[in-house]
Amino acid sequence: MNILYFLIQQTMLFTIPLLITALGGMFSERSGIVNIALEGIMTMGAFTSILFLHFTEGFLSGNLQLIIACIIAVVTGIVFSVFHAIAAINLKADQTISGTALNMFAPAFAIFVARIIQGVQQVQFANTFLISNVPVLSDIPVIGSMFFKNAYITTYIGIVILIISSIVLYKTKFGLRLRACGEFPQAADAAGINVYFMQYMGVIISGALAGLGGLVFVVPTSTNFNATVSGYGFLALAVLIFGQWKPKYILLASLFFGFMKAVSSGYSGIPVLLSLNISQYIYKMVPYIATVIVLIFTSKNSSAPKASGIPFDKGKR
Repeated sequence: MNILYFLIQQTMLFTIPLLITALGGMFSERSGIVNIALEGIMTMGAFTSILFLHFTEGFLSGNLQLIIACIIAVVTGIVFSVFHAIAAINLKADQTISGTALNMFAPAFAIFVARIIQGVQQVQFANTFLISNVPVLSDIPVIGSMFFKNAYITTYIGIVILIISSIVLYKTKFGLRLRACGEFPQAADAAGINVYFMQYMGVIISGALAGLGGLVFVVPTSTNFNATVSGYGFLALAVLIFGQWKPKYILLASLFFGFMKAVSSGYSGIPVLLSLNISQYIYKMVPYIATVIVLIFTSKNSSAPKASGIPFDKGKR
């Protein structure tokens, strides 16, 4: 039973950053803007927030420090995503090229600034954020041990973001207008919706969540940041496609890939897998092999927003 608890806890640690980042990508693409810069935005969000954790280590700790770091990651993601929004919306640039440029810029910037500030590119931080027991809830049989012991507050933040995203997308005027801009922006414009504004909002929300996703990925899995999020931004794009740009399916896709990642990282704690004497490199390949296989069988049936990736020109009908 302890192995099951361990596997579920590990799955949640890897699922939440995927879920948050993929939901960010969903908002952007639902507005009509493809955002493949999720990897770069995650990197930037993780870098600034981990830098904050590093420099406040002496006089701040625990979840207050982590919450402030989350806010910094969100703000960084917003600022960085605005560059993509300007290129894609105002300048009508190719959205794939714009996103790729940001993905290339982010790790280089993080390495450059880190070396200027401290002489090395790795940014160390003390992990004081693990919650060993959530009062009352951790005493619930089975569920308490799975979800309310040895957890991080970021897990619960991710669940709240999922609920809010579902409500915003399907139960509000903003969500209806956002979806209209991603499907038929000319019709939305004719109905009096400011398409450019909605696209900016989609990209900004995307940046906020991806920036947060970067921090949420690094904190539970390491005690240093080395200018990379290990391809998690690209994996989030696969989750977005597999999840059909819908929150509930994105959750299921995130759980699947999170489980694959948990197996690849925690196989040494699972006696059955450890006894197979398979190379650790094979296990590390598992999430990415699963990604390729899943996309092969599902990409043909994917239904992306019809206007996603197509620059909107207000003068055309």
